[in-house]
Amino acid sequence: MSDASGPHAGEPEIHVQNTAGRLNWLRAGVLGANDGIVSTAGLVIGVAAATTNRGAIFTAGLAGLAAGAMSMAVGEYVSVSTQRDTEKALLAKERQELRDDPAAELAELAEIYAAKGLDEGLAREVAEALTRQDPLAAHAEAELGIDPHELTNPWQAAVASFVSFTLGALLPLIAVLNPSASWRIPGTVIVVLLALALTGYVSARLGGAVIGRAVARVVAGGIAAMAVTYLIGRLFGTAIGA
Repeated sequence: MSDASGPHAGEPEIHVQNTAGRLNWLRAGVLGANDGIVSTAGLVIGVAAATTNRGAIFTAGLAGLAAGAMSMAVGEYVSVSTQRDTEKALLAKERQELRDDPAAELAELAEIYAAKGLDEGLAREVAEALTRQDPLAAHAEAELGIDPHELTNPWQAAVASFVSFTLGALLPLIAVLNPSASWRIPGTVIVVLLALALTGYVSARLGGAVIGRAVARVVAGGIAAMAVTYLIGRLFGTAIGA
């Protein structure tokens, strides 16, 4: 008898559909947002530590936003395209093997399920049933861990990275344009830390990770990045300006 007194009593179990696509968006989106926040914050804080000229700070931040967003998008497109090409090559090889020797492939599939704990007779029945339904999908998922109907999408990853990086980068860029020069850096640091805490929380919730650890990780990284660029701006910006 199940315990219905827990905090999630009465709630239906959630089964995630389209897992690969969801993780693809999550990975690209979270990485893009974090990178946009941290890299742009580090850039504008470094410049703001060297000069109070709002035009110079804004120009540097905007250039960093554009360059970073394009770099993230292109990088995601190239890496995911390579992954997709590899998946297609493996699927093509599997199709050829199914055409050349279907009996051997059926025996191989049965062996896979037997190795997972099914007795040989049941493993054979499962392999035959799955092969009748969709032989390529049955073998691709069992042997390669690939769903042939759900390949990774490079354009999806590229767009997610571009948009998330841009949205993340806008936060420190807007915050650093505070009319009060004395509040530009402190205000930007506060906004960035809150934004990083939020992205850490969201990524942990969506990915099922420990929330406190995820938040602490991204916040600590942001603090380190801003501290380094601030010191660079104070040391080298002042020295070169002099």
